[in-house]
Formats: sequence, structure tokens, C-alpha cells
Amino acid sequence: MPYWLLLPGILWLLVFFALPMIYQASTSVQTGSLEEGYKVTWHFATYWDALSEYYPQFLRSVLYAGSATILCLILGYPLAYLIAFRAGRWRNLIMILVIAPFFTSFLIRTLAWKTILADGGPVVGALNTLHVLDITSWLGMTQGDRVLATPLAVVCGLTYNFLPFMVLPLYTSLERIDPRLHEAANDLYARPVTTFRKVTFPLSMPGVVSGTLLTFIPAAGDYVNADLLGSTDTRMVGNVIQTQFLRILDYPTAAALSFILMAAILVMVTVYIRRSGTEDLV
Repeated sequence: MPYWLLLPGILWLLVFFALPMIYQASTSVQTGSLEEGYKVTWHFATYWDALSEYYPQFLRSVLYAGSATILCLILGYPLAYLIAFRAGRWRNLIMILVIAPFFTSFLIRTLAWKTILADGGPVVGALNTLHVLDITSWLGMTQGDRVLATPLAVVCGLTYNFLPFMVLPLYTSLERIDPRLHEAANDLYARPVTTFRKVTFPLSMPGVVSGTLLTFIPAAGDYVNADLLGSTDTRMVGNVIQTQFLRILDYPTAAALSFILMAAILVMVTVYIRRSGTEDLV
């Protein structure tokens, strides 16, 4: 009976995941054109050609996704801690506010940032007043007094759109911690910083790992934020794949880029999970 219950899910994965993957793998080793048709010729050089030509977009995707993941962790951990231990009767309201962005379209949320970061707007004006843009310009994240069409705008969009994916696993992990452990640490005269470092953070590592994976993986393959908030100089590998599939119609190159991205993320995720010291994910 358990195997019969698993059968629908297995069939779903085979039809909508495995078969498309096999088809894309076949496409990546084809040669030809849209007019003449494509044939499987086992042309593996497509992978090397795609990587050698578009490696800057790969590196940029990893950099932007990594920056957004770090920002999500910095912003999301205190928020999740507040919800888990300090929110009290406001817990449900704060949780609703965290997931509120999901109530509208991903596209609309990203377009809203074009207004937020518009030239001459209050956000850019405040950053200028605080001389923050001077620092970001020196770091190469912005250009003068302009934030839109810069790496900073893309990272801000990624951070905003994927922040709930960080907060929810962190909250789940923190909420599972037995309060008696904190009481025991207080009884042993541990300072709050020591309690956090020795008790809270180690026990929340499953949430940290889950949150960073749920943030980094989709952010690395995202193309909407770079397309709407960035420029030609901030294109990520997702933008290249989209262009190859829908505009240039070079299906083998697009498929090869997709598999290279998937393989790179798989390697990084495997190393990260092993180095994190926990396999218990939320």
C-alpha cells in the first residue's frame, strides 16, 4: 500500500521533471538550425563554447545571488528571532506581514522597486544625504547618484523577493528550540551573547541552511530582477538562457547553459551542506 500511495507522486516527477530533463539533455548535444531542424550529433563542444562565452554572467549570477542571500540572512534572522521569542500576541500579524508579498505577482513586486529606487526619489535622496552612494559607487555597485540599472538595484530586488524564503525556515527552526535550554544557560550565568552563540545559533542551523538554499538557488537562476532593475551590464545567466530560448532560438546553447547552471549549483549546494555540519533541514 505505501508504494501504491507513492505511485502518483513518482509518475508526476517522471512526466514533469525527468522527461523534460532528458529532452533538454538531448537538445544540448544537437546541431542544426530552426529552419533545417536539429539532430542529435553528440556535440559536447556546445558546453565549452557556452561556458567560455558566458562565464561573466555565471560569475555575476553567483555574486548577486550570494550577496542577496547574505543580506536575507542578516535581515531575516533578527526578524525570525523576534517572531519566535518576542512577538507574543503579535506573532500571527508579523507572520502575515512576512508572507504578504506572496499575495501579489512576482512581476508587480519587482516593478514596484523601479518606483522605490527611481532617480530623484526619497530613497535615493536619503542615500545621497547619508553619503551611502559614495561608498557603493566606490565599490562598483552604483553609478554616481543613480541606483536603477546598477548591481545594487538587482541585489535589492533579489533580497526583497526572496526574503520570506529565508525568514520562514529560520522561524520554524527557532520555534522548535526548547525554552528550558535558554533557562539552563541563564542558570549557569551565561551572558545573552554567549547563550546565542552556544545555544540558539547552533540549534537554528537547520533553518539557516534551509533558508540560504531556498534563497540562493532561485536567486542564481532569476532573470526578472536583472531584466527590470538592471541593465546590459548586470545581466545574469538566467537572462542569457531566456534570450537564447526565446529570441535567438539557439536551443542547444540554451539547454547547455541550463545544465551548466544546474551542475554548478548542485556542486556548491553539496559542498555547503557538508561544510555546514548538519543534514537536518527544515
